[in-house]
Amino acid sequence: MEPQALLNALHLAERLKDTTRHCYTSGGRHESVAEHSWRLALLAFWLRDDFPELDLDRVIRMCLIHDLGEAFTGDIPTFDKTADDEAREESLLSAWVRGLPEPFAGEMRALYAEMAALQTPEARLYKALDNLEAVIQHNESDLSTWADHEFDLNLRYGYDKAAWSPVLLALRDAVRRETEQRIEDYRKEHPPC
Repeated sequence: MEPQALLNALHLAERLKDTTRHCYTSGGRHESVAEHSWRLALLAFWLRDDFPELDLDRVIRMCLIHDLGEAFTGDIPTFDKTADDEAREESLLSAWVRGLPEPFAGEMRALYAEMAALQTPEARLYKALDNLEAVIQHNESDLSTWADHEFDLNLRYGYDKAAWSPVLLALRDAVRRETEQRIEDYRKEHPPC
């Protein structure tokens, strides 16, 4: 990529450092979309030996680009996102990707199409890890930041995406146990009135 096109793409991606998510960090501040994407890619990297038949380089690329559309729209939590929100984000992102030089524009279009279809094992892995990373981050945050519906949501979120893989189910079960412990500890410290 020529230097100015690269800088322009990086400037757009930089917005994700300041685009906050619904979730908080363990330190008590809102997590950024960039932080979520980075740790999602790290999670995929660390699981590469558990999925030797998959193209983990492609999975990591999906993890890195999956939320770039939020540079245009901001983060909308999955439980609040409407079909109109998704269409707007997709439209703005697609227009931006079309303006990128080749081969990057074509590669990113293909990755986004694969991610949306969720038909390949790589896309299914990326999506399962995306869900799991969100719950892991919630577990690391102070539970006083959770909305009431998240106590139930975080116990079940992502199981449908992990169901195809024993490795993912084992990880999801471990995350659930962590969630249950966090909720139990929180309720001991904050009994209902």
